[in-house]
Amino acid sequence: MGASLSGPASDFNGDSSLAKPRLGDIPESCVALVLVYLDPPEICNLARLNRAFHGASSADFIWESKLPPNYRAIIEQVLDEPKLLNLGKKDIYARLCRPNPFDGGTKEICLDKKTGGVCLSISSKGLTITGIDDRRYWKYISTEESRFHTVAYLQQIWWFEVDGEFEFPFPSGTYSLFFRVQLGRPTRRLGRRVCNLEHVHGWDIKPVRFQLTTSDGQHSVSQCHLKNNTRTWANYHAGDFVVEGRHESSTKIKFSMTQIDCTHTKGGLCLDSVLVCPTSIGKCIN
Repeated sequence: MGASLSGPASDFNGDSSLAKPRLGDIPESCVALVLVYLDPPEICNLARLNRAFHGASSADFIWESKLPPNYRAIIEQVLDEPKLLNLGKKDIYARLCRPNPFDGGTKEICLDKKTGGVCLSISSKGLTITGIDDRRYWKYISTEESRFHTVAYLQQIWWFEVDGEFEFPFPSGTYSLFFRVQLGRPTRRLGRRVCNLEHVHGWDIKPVRFQLTTSDGQHSVSQCHLKNNTRTWANYHAGDFVVEGRHESSTKIKFSMTQIDCTHTKGGLCLDSVLVCPTSIGKCIN
């Protein structure tokens, strides 16, 4: 009896592969059902584990769940690149996570890599700036510190006003709008970043006023003094708005940044761009 039992026991204990399944043994379809609940960066990290995870990580249904509900409208109507829809959903997601310029290069759209939230940037050249054509007041300067490679620099003015408007098919959610500005003119000297404060004045006397309105009647007003921080750019919150239940239709937004008290001049300000992003992402900006 003992001899008859020794064979099977020996095989069971000696070949561990028969007793312990490996990660590579899990079917790709099962792996994909788990990956769909993870964030895109987590999915990409797990794709390195083995062939099963790598294959499962490319499943279309996973990445379609990460894309905005109206990604087709964004690709066809905004970017005007319908051929992108022929790609796999993972490739579409990767493409939309890169900056995608439109409207003559004055605007860019990209997805937040972690959440898939839609983020929109508008360059200073896509805004209406009072006095921008008079070089006594404003001029455009080139810089590597802007995603658009150009910022508007204010030397001095009495009436400071920057306005903008756009129409865009945002997915449902709550969004925040920011002005990206800096007091002083950033330059490089001997390979180091320095900020020229020669023209900075007038911003501590009266606050700057921010306004935001939407086509469905939402309105936001706020004001604050601009901070003289020479180390980095600041994102000033102009307001929030809510988009509800409309994936294909567009929301029209108007916004402004003003300081029109003509009792004093103000100057030395760099205006880079306007950023619109989901409020959950906006909380992490500054």
